Amino acid sequence: MTLLKVWAPKAEKVVLECAGSQTPMLRREDDWWTVETGSLAHGVDYAFHVDGEGPFPDPRSPWQPLGVHGASRWVEHDSFEWSDAGWRAPPLAAAVIAEIHVGTFTAEGSFDAVIDKLDHLVDLGITHLELMPVQEFPGERGWGYDGVDLFAPHHAYGGPDALKRLVDACHHRGLAVLLDVVYNHLGPDGNYLGRFGPYFTDAYSTPWGDAVNLDRAHSNEVRRFFIDNALMWLRDYHFDGLRIDAVHAIVDTSAVHFLEALSDEVRRLEARTGRPLVLIAESDLNDPRLVRPVEVGGYGLDAQWNEDFHHALHAALTGESDGYYADFGRLEHLARVLMRGFAYGGTYSCYRQRTHGRPATGLTGRRFVACLQNHDQIGNRATGERSSHLLSQGLLKLGAALVLTSPFVPLLFQGEEWGARSPFLYFTDHHDPELAAAVREGRREEFAAFGWDPERIPDPQSQETYERSRLDWDERLQEPHAEILDWHRALIGLRRSHPAFADDRLEQVNVRFDEQRRWLILVRPEVTIACNLHPEPQSVECPEARWQHLLLRSSPGIDWQGDTLVLPAESVAVLGVGR
Repeated sequence: MTLLKVWAPKAEKVVLECAGSQTPMLRREDDWWTVETGSLAHGVDYAFHVDGEGPFPDPRSPWQPLGVHGASRWVEHDSFEWSDAGWRAPPLAAAVIAEIHVGTFTAEGSFDAVIDKLDHLVDLGITHLELMPVQEFPGERGWGYDGVDLFAPHHAYGGPDALKRLVDACHHRGLAVLLDVVYNHLGPDGNYLGRFGPYFTDAYSTPWGDAVNLDRAHSNEVRRFFIDNALMWLRDYHFDGLRIDAVHAIVDTSAVHFLEALSDEVRRLEARTGRPLVLIAESDLNDPRLVRPVEVGGYGLDAQWNEDFHHALHAALTGESDGYYADFGRLEHLARVLMRGFAYGGTYSCYRQRTHGRPATGLTGRRFVACLQNHDQIGNRATGERSSHLLSQGLLKLGAALVLTSPFVPLLFQGEEWGARSPFLYFTDHHDPELAAAVREGRREEFAAFGWDPERIPDPQSQETYERSRLDWDERLQEPHAEILDWHRALIGLRRSHPAFADDRLEQVNVRFDEQRRWLILVRPEVTIACNLHPEPQSVECPEARWQHLLLRSSPGIDWQGDTLVLPAESVAVLGVGR
């Protein structure tokens, strides 16, 4: 017999539908409805009727093989045979992360197909594979940030066992696996949580409508819902950590913030399993409290995505100044991030027209994840251009060098390592005609405001938009892609082999630059990275590297003359004490 339960505090009647019959459930004093049934077994479908309406999927459905509107399917997690006993993930401080979207990473777009490409990542030197959200979302294709069945791996990717096979295969090859989770909102299509209980509140307004109810009446069970979800991915799917989407959009005025409560329970799970587990936040707040220990008033997370690093590097390389890039563009901003963690740590932001952030005093580089590009920064452009579309070969190499020699945890987005030419566009597969039209028009209006011709903006509902976003794996064998791939492989190899890169103390980082001549020199103990962003060659005095020699150079024209480096146009040299 299986004890099945569902939380529905305002329901008058809840009925289980399973194996062709309907069974009334009993209400407990804590507003959970329960029933013991012998019908549930691995692979059996079931659903709930609430006050005569339905059938609805289980709010904690482990599998939605027929999509967001179909019945739930029961999963016995213990039935899967793992082969990763004794696996321990490498520390985040030593990580090189690859972020991928399962649907476009391969031609097949499945969990099993990703396994065939893992050897490429291992050969590159990747240590952590990060999956964009895989929780059940509407249709067959999408980014995953509009998921509604948060406990169920997306059916089109292969479902629960296929995801476990992927994680198991990663561990077999020495790769840790991170999962992107979304706890600030759910998608509108197939979201039946409101039929069961007050999972949302109109006390706060968010870009997606009512906020998740984390601090109002009945919020205890809502908080439990999301924390249990996180624990499930880490425990039942053996993920090594979570990346938590847009935590600045999580509204919680409780004395113990949701993120602190989540961190505490993950630490307890870590102690029980003996496996290191990490939590990484995406945040637009520049608030170091996210990653400070709970004992000193922080939330106890391990790291946060460093938006300032991306914006500063992108703006310096491209010269773009639209939107939030208006706050960046000077080498001063990039230098400030490299030495202080944030460019805006309690300073005035012209874009926001207010003071932004808080100093990251005392934090080390391992508390920040840095990138030149990620799914957001590519996909939220009107035509999904990657850095390889916007930059010369020289600047592309220079950007990669600053990411991979920085004191931060580096992240690459799928195909970045070979300068992939396929865009990464925003795509959806909403079957509700009104919602599909709203998404399409909203996308066009958003970018029309930036001066884009609405007719040039790809239709997110089009199959072609999705197909154009798939990686072309044959590119990496061709020039100029093979050269970029070799450059990334060499940089990652140096980062992992040279002991200087194990020192992530920001107070040990020094940066010199010249805004007019467009050169920048990053100095860390025993290594120096000299960058020429200018389209003309120039000589740069570099006394810091007097006793160092070239470890890597992006072009053959780089020469060393006493205390002076001769740098060709748009080039970078990595110098250091030989090992």
